[in-house]
Amino acid sequence: MSPVTDANPLLDIPFRIPFDRIRAEHVAPAVEHLLEAARTRLERLAGADEARTFENTMRALDGMTEPLDRAVGVVRHLESVATYPELRAAYNAIQPTVSAFYSSIPLHEGLWNAVKEYAGSSEAASLQGARARYVKKTVDDFRRHGADLDAAGKTRLKEIDVELAELTTRFAQNVLDSTNAFELVITDAAGLAGLPPTAVDEARQSAASKGLAGWRFTLKEPSYLAVMTYLDDRGVREQVYRAHTTRATAGALDNRPLVARILELRRAKARLLGFRDFADLVLEDRMAHSGARALAFLEDLRRKTESHFARENRELEDFRRQLEGPQAGPLEPWDIAYYAEKMRKALYDIDQEMLRPYFPLERVIEGLFEVTRRLYGIRVSSETGVPAWDPQARYYNMFGEDGQFLGAFFADWFPRENKRGGAWMDALITGVPRPHLGLICGNLTPPAGGKPALLTHREVETIFHEFGHLLHHLLSDVEIRSLAGTNVAWDFVELPSQIMENWCWEREALDLFARHYQTGDPIPGELLERMWRARTFRSANGQMRQLGFGFLDLKLHVEYEPERDGDAIEYGRRILQSFTPAPLPPDYAMPASFSHLFASPVGYGAGYYSYKWAEVLDADAFTRFRAAGVFNPEAGRAFRNSILSKGDSEDPAELYRSFMGRDPDPSALLRRLGLGVPASGDTAG
Repeated sequence: MSPVTDANPLLDIPFRIPFDRIRAEHVAPAVEHLLEAARTRLERLAGADEARTFENTMRALDGMTEPLDRAVGVVRHLESVATYPELRAAYNAIQPTVSAFYSSIPLHEGLWNAVKEYAGSSEAASLQGARARYVKKTVDDFRRHGADLDAAGKTRLKEIDVELAELTTRFAQNVLDSTNAFELVITDAAGLAGLPPTAVDEARQSAASKGLAGWRFTLKEPSYLAVMTYLDDRGVREQVYRAHTTRATAGALDNRPLVARILELRRAKARLLGFRDFADLVLEDRMAHSGARALAFLEDLRRKTESHFARENRELEDFRRQLEGPQAGPLEPWDIAYYAEKMRKALYDIDQEMLRPYFPLERVIEGLFEVTRRLYGIRVSSETGVPAWDPQARYYNMFGEDGQFLGAFFADWFPRENKRGGAWMDALITGVPRPHLGLICGNLTPPAGGKPALLTHREVETIFHEFGHLLHHLLSDVEIRSLAGTNVAWDFVELPSQIMENWCWEREALDLFARHYQTGDPIPGELLERMWRARTFRSANGQMRQLGFGFLDLKLHVEYEPERDGDAIEYGRRILQSFTPAPLPPDYAMPASFSHLFASPVGYGAGYYSYKWAEVLDADAFTRFRAAGVFNPEAGRAFRNSILSKGDSEDPAELYRSFMGRDPDPSALLRRLGLGVPASGDTAG
């Protein structure tokens, strides 16, 4: 049967997406059909001769691309979690045409005239709330995306957008392929010295899956972090570190020329649209509003952190000399995590491995659902038999207090070679106003050695973080699709995710899920005390690492000039050096695999600072829960009603004020990190 027929599962995607039926051969014919249908709706909307109303203009615009959005989103998702050569080729083939169409929407003169006509009408002037915001944002977005350009400018903008889509997709695929290309197999058990049993079991299982004897290590996160944190063999740590920081820099997978071209195209796009730089273009409608303000925010945090950073690094050098004598050489990058973990153990008698037995994945998930039930009055239940892309993926339904079906989601937690690295949340279907369908993915420690998946505390935080994003999507109650869920300013989108991490530290919450996988006992009080005392261990280093990524991002998109500054990867190495506790090697090339910045036409480009911006908001907002009780129903209801349900229906600064009753206090973050309190009068913006 031809994939062009109604049998094509991408043509009309239901809430229960038939992942088990979607194949690479469906992609091109479905997208071609859906593109044509979207073009027809666009022309009909633009050419309508009846009086312009919200329903026939703005509502029609909001839903104009929804079938196409769903199909492309599903294909993009599958390419991230279950890729294979034919699917990758099909996805790459549709990218130029799809990108060109989306870029053409604000450049369509008839549609732009229709939007302006309605925006100038008496009905539009009387709108309030989300509808008024949607009209204003649409007008602003059209202008920012080139609606007022002349014909030549519009043509050039389309060309830039298509090329950016192609290059950033190739960037992401090169990172995945270069990550998968590396493996280290150790055949002598003596070479495993220092590794905890969990890492040894996982490495043995990884080797067996490839038909190999011994223990196999990769650049995927659980494996890489175990080697860098625990392996005694310094030479192997160096080998793995260098492989990780030079990914996507060789042969057909070399991302360095792609980075240069992406930056060039972003600069050209910004200037074509009348902006000084790419940061000013993408930040105009975010909380920071400009690249200069975002840089000033990061600079303020750096100034307040640098002395603590220097002290921590001196203390780590001293600790190593205490262990190995005054002749011990300077620390190298592949030494930092290793000696820091030894120092943590010496100071607090605690390490990540001691906590693993208390964090079996299934119990963590159950506890997470109970935390959110107590906070927001929602109930989550699993369902079997729902089609998914991999047997590892699980399906859940979410219900409100009154039994109302709010939405559903998939969870896919373990690494695979056909799945990209990292952790993320994505929206598959945005209801108007509901139900919604979403997903959360991670690359957590898998089951091994006959034991369940036992997580580090940091991995538990990752689960809570991504579920916070998911709550933002599934609890959305907004009538405008494009303003719903996580479709908010990127320096606000991390607030719902980062605030959830706080419940991973509270005794009252931990007792719901932190139970020994064999005995069921909670974390002993004295161990929890040590965990709390160690929370701020080397917190200045953690902060400086994130600030470094933020500075790298903004400087590449605000200040970098290739003629003056040279190679972008080397430029990035120079920037990151001042945020790094050891000298970076000359071949350090992390920006070539920095997917946050370069794996999408925009993504976190000029927006990585958002993590720290939102961390200021989350640390401050959590003080309300701490004061009222971490499961206080009034605080939970207020956060749901003021933040989680609102999407982008109101200005994010106003949403924050509606929850806290004031502007954010940045000193809350510094107090949480144990880095002192800044002078009064400083603000987060």
